[in-house]
Amino acid sequence: MRRIYDPPEPDDGKRVLVDRLWPRGMSKVRAELFEWCIDVAPSPLLREWYGHDPAKLGEFAKRYRAELDDQEHVEALDSLRKLAHEGTVTLLTASKRDDISEATVLQQVLTGFA
Repeated sequence: MRRIYDPPEPDDGKRVLVDRLWPRGMSKVRAELFEWCIDVAPSPLLREWYGHDPAKLGEFAKRYRAELDDQEHVEALDSLRKLAHEGTVTLLTASKRDDISEATVLQQVLTGFA
């Protein structure tokens, strides 16, 4: 998991953006993405409610995990799981703090630490 604004690393594997919105100032060429997985991102309502407030992280994670069980997200999450089983996947986010982003929660879900 990394910020999309960080330069790509040789060991990134498949780079997957997991944000709903395209990152400001980032070109698609510079991003070097394998995939932009919009459908795995939190809903607009949840994202706006959370606002990356560290005090809300626990509740955000709980609500986001519940959303990941919704039909809207299941196929996208299954696709990410398949990619992860095939090799290295780097989840990318534009969040200023990736440690409190949806990518952190998603990484925990994908690795079984949810």
